[in-house]
Amino acid sequence: MHLRHAALGLSLVLATFGAHAQHPLPALDTDMPGPRTHVLVLGSPHLSGIKTGLTPEQLQPLLDRLAAFKPDIVTIESIGGEQCDLVARHPAVYLPEDVGPYCASTEQAKTATGLEVPAAIAEYRKTLRDWPAKPTPAQRRRLSANFLAAGEHASALVQWLQLPASERHAGDGLDTALVARLEKLAVSNNESYSVGARLAARLGLQRVYAVDDHTGDNVHVGDSEAYAAAVQAAWATASEKAKANRARQDQLFNGNDLLALYRFANQPDVLRTAIENDFGLALRDPSPQHYGRYYVAGWEARNLRMVANVRVAFGEKPGANVLAIVGSSHKPWFDSLLGQMQGVDIVDAAKKLE
Repeated sequence: MHLRHAALGLSLVLATFGAHAQHPLPALDTDMPGPRTHVLVLGSPHLSGIKTGLTPEQLQPLLDRLAAFKPDIVTIESIGGEQCDLVARHPAVYLPEDVGPYCASTEQAKTATGLEVPAAIAEYRKTLRDWPAKPTPAQRRRLSANFLAAGEHASALVQWLQLPASERHAGDGLDTALVARLEKLAVSNNESYSVGARLAARLGLQRVYAVDDHTGDNVHVGDSEAYAAAVQAAWATASEKAKANRARQDQLFNGNDLLALYRFANQPDVLRTAIENDFGLALRDPSPQHYGRYYVAGWEARNLRMVANVRVAFGEKPGANVLAIVGSSHKPWFDSLLGQMQGVDIVDAAKKLE
């Protein structure tokens, strides 16, 4: 009898535990003292696809609205030097074609500074800990060189853009090759530079945080042609609404009103339709291998790791305003996952762009 009661009690406990385990994580921050952290996730079209150079007049309205949010931290969809160094050291795990294209070379910066990536990372971290309120041009040039050696190219541009025009020259670790590299980055359309780095420099921030991560989406499917065919077939069944939205975004992408493009890309219904007709369709792939689920698995792993990198970026700054600039298809995952973090509120991007 006692054993029967014990077994019944255990089953009730397990049933209760199972029910609770399925519930979302409870809010633990109700009585948390101090300011809350506010995160604005900006869904971005990939501006590197624009064939002509972006002008200051095109960028200004967008940058003005983002500056009004007063972010203390800016994150970008770029792979940091630490992960690029990791990938390079483990070619058996991370195939060069999977991640290599996202990692810019640090060889020129190594030649100029004498620093390998790990040493450069240690150097810029030490420098930022002791960074003065009013750094000299020489200090900014030195830090920019260290960032380049560390594979943190957007942060190098943040320092470069805060130099007076007359101080943008070689010296203090920057040779002519690195100066040419920075000048090229300064006119790049890529939103990590044209929006993220420019905004950070305008606000007097010392760096941006590269949060992209491809270590979880290097899924090996065996027959890559069959995989691609299955996913493409799923996408071919996209709704008319999705096709209309893509056509409208393409029209805005090729126009001159960058703010209108971002307003459209960050509308909740546009985002929802986009992911339903991408990842939702992939999940319904009928192939025997379930190739569409491989695709979604890699995508979700990537988003989880990217969001973790964003969380780390503001972990030591409770109450910060955080701007996360990321490809628009990532935004629903970022909003959902970051919204589950304790002490964090998600800011409505569409309203901030009004």
